[in-house]
Amino acid sequence: MRFGRRFEFPKEQQEQRRHAKRLAWLSIVLITSAATFLAFASGQSQAMKTAWVSDLLGLVPPVALLVAMHFELKEPTERFPYGYFRAVTLAFLVTAVVLGMVGVWLFVDSVMKLVRQERPPIGSMELFGYELWAGWPMIVALVYAVALDMLIGYLKRPVAEKLHDKALEADADMNRADWLSQGSAIVGILLVGYGFWWGDAVAAGIISLNIIRDGWHNLHQVLADLMDETPTKMGGKDLEELPRKIKDAAERMDWVEKAAVRLREQGHVLAGDVFVVPRVEKDLVAHIEQAADDLLKLDWRLYGLTVMPVSSLEAQAPPRPGGDGRAPQRRAERASSGAHGAQ
Repeated sequence: MRFGRRFEFPKEQQEQRRHAKRLAWLSIVLITSAATFLAFASGQSQAMKTAWVSDLLGLVPPVALLVAMHFELKEPTERFPYGYFRAVTLAFLVTAVVLGMVGVWLFVDSVMKLVRQERPPIGSMELFGYELWAGWPMIVALVYAVALDMLIGYLKRPVAEKLHDKALEADADMNRADWLSQGSAIVGILLVGYGFWWGDAVAAGIISLNIIRDGWHNLHQVLADLMDETPTKMGGKDLEELPRKIKDAAERMDWVEKAAVRLREQGHVLAGDVFVVPRVEKDLVAHIEQAADDLLKLDWRLYGLTVMPVSSLEAQAPPRPGGDGRAPQRRAERASSGAHGAQ
């Protein structure tokens, strides 16, 4: 029985993990170049400044992911017996909180500028002896930024799927969705050029709402992970078939009569419990240890499975809040009743 073992990615996932690190560094370099371009071209435009901040926020996910990947494979310790796999989840949480807070601040700022009717001075500039409207360099900078973001997003998506990395998936979706922010800024600048002063503040507000949306989406997903939600498929809320697959595999063992499974996600890995009703009592410990080893081979993400023999499995709905106060005791008496996929 392996207790506190060190997790190792399979060969294919190890290569994808190295690829994810390279993409994180590439993201930092490309986003920094885009943010620098936007900073030089921003002028007094609120939409440009908001787009610049939005681009800078794009640095948070890859930096947080690199830090998390440095810690997640550390060996379990006495203080952290379950390992450091949730470092990826914490990186995801940091990203969500930063996006939400900055998005709200930018939205309030854009609304105040709209209320005060502040008119951004987008004049002209001289370039190589020619007079040029200052809005054109801004638009070029925005097009450059959105092209880089979409490229990075499309590169990250297949890696996220192979690693089943929801944090990387969310980062990729944020990158690919940045066209909305940059496109809003372009429309706002063009509106100002045609004399509609409010276009700049409105565009800034749309960009900030997009940032808030990203933050809320990420926060909702990371909180579900921290609440030990059963594993879900990438890119949606549908439950995975893995718990059912483990249940069926356990019930095919000749010494098992019935089984139930509950799993939770811990970053890149999965852990959980397998409740079994044994047919025999002889050599039960040996059967349990062998079952744990065999079931772990069903998916590379499985790190820890506790096989627990029980006398029976009851498929009962969880008690409603505000009951008679004996719910915790009843749950203890039927430890497996909340297991996913019972019967």
